[in-house]
Amino acid sequence: MAESTAVVWDEALLAYDMGHHPMNPVRVELTMALARELGVLDRPGVSLIVPEPADDAALIRVHRPEYLEAVRLAPHDPFFRGWGLNTPDNPVFEGMHEASARICGATLAAAEAVWSGAVTRAVNVSGGLHHAMAARAAGFCVYNDPAVAIARLLDLGAERIAYVDVDVHHGDGVQAAFYDDPRVLTVSLHETPLTLFPFTTGYPEESGGPGAEGMSVNLALPPGTGDAGWLRAFHAVVPSVLRAFAPQILVTQCGADAHRLDPLADLRLSVDGQRAAYIALRALADELCDGRWVATGGGGYALVEVVPRAWTHLLAVATGAALDPGTAIPPGWRKLAADRRPGEEVPVTLTDGTAPPVERWEPGTTPDPVDKAIMATRRAVFPLHGLDPHDIRD
Repeated sequence: MAESTAVVWDEALLAYDMGHHPMNPVRVELTMALARELGVLDRPGVSLIVPEPADDAALIRVHRPEYLEAVRLAPHDPFFRGWGLNTPDNPVFEGMHEASARICGATLAAAEAVWSGAVTRAVNVSGGLHHAMAARAAGFCVYNDPAVAIARLLDLGAERIAYVDVDVHHGDGVQAAFYDDPRVLTVSLHETPLTLFPFTTGYPEESGGPGAEGMSVNLALPPGTGDAGWLRAFHAVVPSVLRAFAPQILVTQCGADAHRLDPLADLRLSVDGQRAAYIALRALADELCDGRWVATGGGGYALVEVVPRAWTHLLAVATGAALDPGTAIPPGWRKLAADRRPGEEVPVTLTDGTAPPVERWEPGTTPDPVDKAIMATRRAVFPLHGLDPHDIRD
């Protein structure tokens, strides 16, 4: 079968709306509008899937039934407390259960389409709500759609699933869901929890529970890490552990909040660096999984300047050829963005004007904080995969 990609989309996914809050659905609306104007969604082999909400049976593979009931009830009680709901991070809103279940349904549809062989790759940019726990909302996330989709893949017979999370925040909810499961490798590259939410998890020493040693990989990067250091860290850790694990399918959370303009974090990537990460992830899926790749969105709070451009690059990489970074942004989209977010700067091209360097990591040759983070992760998990932490081969 020729390579093909499903894009999971419906305007109903914009109902995940917490009101005056950083997690504004306009970032998803603008992403899909930009990808459409640039012709990404009309490429050969691209199909559209309109998702249905996940049912309770799918959700309780990850979440406790009483938590689902709390999510249903909370919007109807202004004084509701508990379960991480009705807080500044996780305000309640009308239709919260339905909107959250629909995002899970979208990632489920993406995973099922790829695993069945109907398509090679699938993308749900509205997904990536990786902080939600079994019985607690956290970090703007009510239900954990990547974890729900991974659980479905396990039920469908997958035996080795790799999850790679490039959001600036630790992918704590997905790690927690599969910490003791040797069938799921979770890899998270994030700003160190010494300085950023969730603060308590995401350290290299968290390497998997009994019987799943080495299945959790955490690369905690120092504030200020830019394209060069981030990409050096990625290539020093991710390809090696994925090759050792030999996954059948790759699931990724592609939060755009590691960008230097993001208001909630302190890494310094460019859109060009993020584009390079997506290209690397696709190459790993092609090399190790016969192309099988399920990609989700995630965080990202520079709503106009960053997220639509980053995720349009993601959609382009998933659907075919990467877009030229110098591509001009169509006037129609620029007007839409200005109308949606008056007063915000609207970008004119898909690039930040950088050419991300690809630095080969060698132990001891770059004795900076990024190098120390790389070595901490390699020492913690490489031996558990039969790898030498000091071996510089890819």
